[in-house]
Parts: sequence; C-alpha cells; structure tokens
Amino acid sequence: MSINAHLEELNRRHEALEARLHDAQLHPATSDAEIQQIKHEKLKLKDEMAKLS
Repeated sequence: MSINAHLEELNRRHEALEARLHDAQLHPATSDAEIQQIKHEKLKLKDEMAKLS
C-alpha cells in the first residue's frame, strides 16, 4: 500500500471516529469513558497521519 493510500485510509477512519464521537455526545447514555476512548483513537490516528506527512 502506498503512503498516499495509507493516509487516505487513516483519514477515512478518522472521519468515521468523528461521526461516532458526534453521535456518542448526542446520546446521554454514552459513558464518559467511551467518549474518551473514541477521542484517544482519533488522536492516535491523527498522530500517525502526521508522521506519514
């Protein structure tokens, strides 16, 4: 897989997590721990994208 393709995949995953986070924040039943986990996953993806750029 080329670096560009890998970056595109990471970006797609990051956007999916952003949508999950948005949905989780709209539902009061979502725990703070779950929201924190999604944010952590997003940050890891963003860090990986920065390393590849």
